[in-house]
Amino acid sequence: MMDGTNKKYGFLMLILANMIWGGNFVIGRIGVDYFPPLLFSLMRWIIAFLLLTPFMVKKLKRDWNIIWEHKRILLLLAVTGVAGYNTIIYFALQYTTSINASVVNSTTPLFIAILAIFILREKLLAHQAAGILLSVFGILYIISKGSIEMFLSWKINAGDLYVLAAVIMWASYSVIGKKYSNVLPVLTSFYASTYIGILLLVPISLIEYLVMEKTPVFTLTSAGILLYVGFLASIMAFLSWNFGVSLIGAAKAGVFLNLLPIFAIIFALCFTEEKLYLYQIIGGGIVTLGVVISSKKTLRFKNHVQENKSSA
Repeated sequence: MMDGTNKKYGFLMLILANMIWGGNFVIGRIGVDYFPPLLFSLMRWIIAFLLLTPFMVKKLKRDWNIIWEHKRILLLLAVTGVAGYNTIIYFALQYTTSINASVVNSTTPLFIAILAIFILREKLLAHQAAGILLSVFGILYIISKGSIEMFLSWKINAGDLYVLAAVIMWASYSVIGKKYSNVLPVLTSFYASTYIGILLLVPISLIEYLVMEKTPVFTLTSAGILLYVGFLASIMAFLSWNFGVSLIGAAKAGVFLNLLPIFAIIFALCFTEEKLYLYQIIGGGIVTLGVVISSKKTLRFKNHVQENKSSA
């Protein structure tokens, strides 16, 4: 039986991780006023990489052979998770609110389930399909602002569609990572994919800097933003999440992801001029309901009965 203290710490770690990630949407929305999105993402990962380096050098030497053997997989992880997801999110936040972005982002488990069908050959159960369809309806409700006329005329905020593209990137990263979770060491793989992601972001960030008229603004505020995304959102939340999952298990931890948009909404209302609209509440509720339905394990009781029979 799980120790009560460890369980409590596990819950706290999962809450902390989602609090930081929820704040990341609001901080990211503020950050794109100071930095072009590609450069913003690049600086985030450079900070994370530099902070990790003193602790990862020995681990990297130990795991080098397996890291090099799976360099193509690490490239995919870098493209989807490091260079792809965060960059697209920061780009999207130029055109949509942090509230909309966080609610649309909460569909990540659904896209993971969909990709797992094709990549991991997992079966799609009826309740999962129903949950996916319900959440898709919730997304459409949000991006159309609850207006059928707006949806039919395709007057949809492009930023919300960019967030969907980012979600697909993160879902791909998660499924690929799951497929190779028994092969690749977690921390070393994260460190190596961060380095590859930086290499990918450098040239396109340079092009962005030369083409766009927007130049970075360095102040105490922008420095604090970089520290938040580079340390808290990239390292602290990652470690807190993995520590929490190790204490209470992945199945129970998954439901805590629903806290992310709640924290994002709270922070947005407190620290920005964003407002919460009825269509966001309704759409977010529909999306959350779809995620909960699709996450249900209908065979839990059956498995429990079988376990009792085998132990009798």
